[in-house]
Amino acid sequence: MSEPTAPAPDHAPDPANTERSPRRGMCAAVLSLEAITLGLTTPVMITISDVSASTAVPVGLGLAVVCLLLAGMLRAEWAYLAGYAVQVAAIALGFVVPVMFGLGLVFAALWAAADALGRKIERERAAAWAAYRAEQG
Repeated sequence: MSEPTAPAPDHAPDPANTERSPRRGMCAAVLSLEAITLGLTTPVMITISDVSASTAVPVGLGLAVVCLLLAGMLRAEWAYLAGYAVQVAAIALGFVVPVMFGLGLVFAALWAAADALGRKIERERAAAWAAYRAEQG
């Protein structure tokens, strides 16, 4: 049997099929860390803010689960918009747990930065591939 050969240099692989999206990776990381934070607000709401467990569990754990689900759905553009909605909800949780005003703003800033920086990296990567292909072609 012959060994498979690497593609010729003039046939560069399509980056969309071979490389992971930096935007998706960074945003998923933010959502995953935010899920931990939002999950930990549940006992805080119950013990410190005197919120009933029947309200705190669906709100705190519900937002955490939404973050994890969205982290897995970031292949769709709508999931990024939903991520911004989660940021608003995290900040609004500050009306119940005041420290969430600060933490929510931090995560919102991290989310916006990950989204913007990821888009920039993807644009620059696409431009570099286009220039490479034009040079080869």
